[in-house]
Amino acid sequence: MSQLFTPARTRGFLRATAAAVALSSLLLTTGCGASDEGGGAEATAAVPAGFPVTVDNCGVRTTYDRPPSRVVTIHQHPAELMLALGLKDRMAGTAFPDSAVLPELKEDYAAIPELAEREPSFEKVLDAEPDFVYGGYGSAFAENEGRSREAFTDAGIDTYLNREYCGEKQVTMKDTYDEIRTIGRIFGVPDRADALVADLEGRVGKAATGVRGEPRVPVFVYDSGDKSAFTAGGKSLGTELIRLAGGENVFADLDDVFGDVSWEQVVERRPEAIAIYDYAGAGSVEEKKKYLLSRPALADVPAVRNKRFVVLPLTATLVGIRSAYAVEDLARGLHPKSFR
Repeated sequence: MSQLFTPARTRGFLRATAAAVALSSLLLTTGCGASDEGGGAEATAAVPAGFPVTVDNCGVRTTYDRPPSRVVTIHQHPAELMLALGLKDRMAGTAFPDSAVLPELKEDYAAIPELAEREPSFEKVLDAEPDFVYGGYGSAFAENEGRSREAFTDAGIDTYLNREYCGEKQVTMKDTYDEIRTIGRIFGVPDRADALVADLEGRVGKAATGVRGEPRVPVFVYDSGDKSAFTAGGKSLGTELIRLAGGENVFADLDDVFGDVSWEQVVERRPEAIAIYDYAGAGSVEEKKKYLLSRPALADVPAVRNKRFVVLPLTATLVGIRSAYAVEDLARGLHPKSFR
């Protein structure tokens, strides 16, 4: 089973080093390459309404004189966010799908050229001729693989990193809404962004209202792990999703986004439900369930004894459009009687 858990360890390491990635880029100041073309009154007249737009992202300040026109997204959740904003015509490529795509976005997502199953090489990204690269995890801009933000800047390409990896530990639904609105500003579609945020806020509000007054269900997040459990800590977006859905993360006191805990700790916390994170390369949901059910030490844990599992795609637990859907799924899984 050990091979089932490697991706999560890597992701946990990347989360821990996100602050370093941001710090290494702190002094970078980039601008949309198109802004350097031409000059004088003619160039000024060509600037679209609402521009220029200046954005501070993980220590990098970028001024966009016009919306990017050729975008490469690295990781699935940035691609879904772009598509949800109606920006499929700007997509020059994507990479590293994690989970099944939202049904309403499936056709558009399939039409985007897939550059790689995991993070593409710097050269592969350049081949797509983007003017903007949008990364989902810190690994999108891994310096040791030649994809630093500085390298892209030197190539005349603007970059944006999902704010979850800016090194700020506390992640909330506000980060999701702010991410959507920021991308909306960069691409000149703020009205679409506001409408999308309103829809997601409505989904969250409806789910939260449905479980109001219900007793909170203790929840253990099982991402992966055999010798120890890799779980969502108190600083993760997952902890807030559980809270909004009428639950309580039993490891909310873990002072990190993700981390390892012992199985003895899981037994001691006696979760009544287990949220299983589902993503490619870490074993199937059925394999994870089978593993949990096969451990004698967990036999008396209420969630295991009652086989009470809620499955969440990994992409639904990240800063992106899926987090509102996760609140709905969790609420129905934790409090099914409230939705009959």
